[in-house]
Amino acid sequence: MKAEIVSIGTEILLGEITDTNAAYLAGQLRFLGMDLQWVSQVSDNLARLVEVLRRAWQRSGLILTSGGLGPTDDDLTREAIAEMLDEKLEIAPSLEKELRSRFTQWGMTMPLSNLKQATLIPSARPINNAQGTAPGWWVERDGRILVAMPGPSRELQEMWQKEVQPRLRQYSATTILAKTFKTFGLSEAAVGELVSPLLSSENPNLGVYARADGIQLRLIARAETEKEASRIIAEGEASIRAALGEHIWGTDDDTLEMAVGRLLVEKGLSLALMEDYSGGWLTASLTDVPESARFFKGGLIAYSSEAKVALGVDGKLISTYGAVSHQVAEAMAEAAKALLRADIGIGITGIDETSRPNGVVYIGMVDGKNNQVVNRPRGKRRVTTTALVELRKSLLALG
Repeated sequence: MKAEIVSIGTEILLGEITDTNAAYLAGQLRFLGMDLQWVSQVSDNLARLVEVLRRAWQRSGLILTSGGLGPTDDDLTREAIAEMLDEKLEIAPSLEKELRSRFTQWGMTMPLSNLKQATLIPSARPINNAQGTAPGWWVERDGRILVAMPGPSRELQEMWQKEVQPRLRQYSATTILAKTFKTFGLSEAAVGELVSPLLSSENPNLGVYARADGIQLRLIARAETEKEASRIIAEGEASIRAALGEHIWGTDDDTLEMAVGRLLVEKGLSLALMEDYSGGWLTASLTDVPESARFFKGGLIAYSSEAKVALGVDGKLISTYGAVSHQVAEAMAEAAKALLRADIGIGITGIDETSRPNGVVYIGMVDGKNNQVVNRPRGKRRVTTTALVELRKSLLALG
């Protein structure tokens, strides 16, 4: 089936937002065996939107739209689809009732303008939107499918995963499964060399990509049945794990903080932080982990020397070695561990300045048995990732 994506919104054409929805949908379509051939962007203008949709309807079997389903006058996706198909918009009582119920639950009076979100045409069926007020549309006519989804990425992605993708699977003759493997500590070239036998394989197909949290590998298998595709994935995974071993820290939707959190819970250990340079980035990432209270005691932001001393760092270390030093990073980790009564402490201190163009950051880690400090270049995200990787290594070394 030939597929087309239409991203709707003047703000996209003005460069005010990045069209991440099109990239997301493009990545998803290949797992359905759909042949994406066109991606269009169009402003909130009824005539131009009708023109783009009419062209898509003529040449594509599947059209996916994002945006333009809101309650304001410039949200015109419904109107454009109705005009393109020469069908009349009417309020669906069930949708109106559901919409009014949501506003009542929120303790709000529903504006009249929101009623347009309860409209349908005869060829459209509503798609539930668990994250917002705008239901999507599933339009099926003349051997074609048009799916209208909301613009906010969180709403679109949940609607796709829970509502749209399962319906589209029935139109795919091929089962396509994928699994992503996430690594750290090796360069892209080194990873490529280690898995080189798989890179030449057509099924499964393997790709290697550089990401902010390390090098990732995506394994894609195609087969007539899900059972056969699963077997191909399992065989490919075995080869990848044999080649990369403990450099693999997670798969698919795993994050480093989730991987570290699992290890801490498994080993019954707790963690405390004292951050300077990173300004709370590591604390924020750990508190995003479900049930982080099971392993995370807390994070202390000690940006000044006075704060470090008040939280337990020996002032003589700061005056002797400087606030940004190997010794102070270790002392920050010790102080956080002691103050919050944790099993493991991490301290991060660093600086960006013109006299040190690459910056300098020290990450201290103490677990009661071993103390270590690593030196890394600046960049809060990179430092946070490094801290998590080093913590994971330490936890694995504990056995």
